Amino acid sequence: MQIIRDRIALRSGVAALRDDGGRIALVPTMGALHAGHMALVAQALRHAPHVVASIFVNPMQFGLGEDLATYPRREVEDAAMLEAAGCALLWAPEAKEMYPAGFATTVSVAGVSEGLCGAARPGHFDGVATVVAKLLNQVRPDVALFGEKDYQQLAVIRRMAADLDLAVEIVGVPTVREPDGLALSSRNAYLSAAERAAARALPEALEAAATAIAAGRPVAAALQAARARLADAGFDPIDYVELRDSGTLAPVDRLDRPARLLAAARLGRTRLIDNVPVNPA
Repeated sequence: MQIIRDRIALRSGVAALRDDGGRIALVPTMGALHAGHMALVAQALRHAPHVVASIFVNPMQFGLGEDLATYPRREVEDAAMLEAAGCALLWAPEAKEMYPAGFATTVSVAGVSEGLCGAARPGHFDGVATVVAKLLNQVRPDVALFGEKDYQQLAVIRRMAADLDLAVEIVGVPTVREPDGLALSSRNAYLSAAERAAARALPEALEAAATAIAAGRPVAAALQAARARLADAGFDPIDYVELRDSGTLAPVDRLDRPARLLAAARLGRTRLIDNVPVNPA
């Protein structure tokens, strides 16, 4: 597996993969890889013979007081995992390569970026859309894969790719979970042992609410029950527990279309997010 850090070498590396024939799939990451990322790579190999992964801890998507400085960085271990999984090329630029002196452009996606994590983390999705637009332009993949755990992020990227006529297929990959249901996340490493035990209340609360809503229980009551369950487990604050349209992320107060139940809440110093589908019978 090639490890490339500058844009000129990246163009040459991608061109060589193209010359070797077949499609290219991109798996963008911020490193600190786990089984969820490996599921993205495995799915990418079903879409294309050549997989390019990126590792870039994007400063544009971290707000004031967030964990940019302490975000886990372990490129050597990550690169070994990617190579073992079958990646052909790792794009691992430094911040000055991605955002050179004079960089002044931001990509902003209205609608799907508003509310939910967009309300709790102002500017976050502008940073996500900007860096993903750059990655898609740099690699020019046929397909790019993103995890459904960050469901609002996936919706933002899909909207951006459609609106900007980007010639890439955006594929969402189902969330990979621990045996107790907790969604895999690089930030799970921040949880203490007691917090990790309590964290399973998040997927449990969402699954219980999703089951209740699908069975016909009023949406507001099911959401309130989920919030109460999270509070009892020690989550504080609870940023949101909401039912949204699975495509537009518009609020849903009656289950008459495919929907997504999404939540974000803090356990100690760690902010956890999760979501589950909720579909009409």
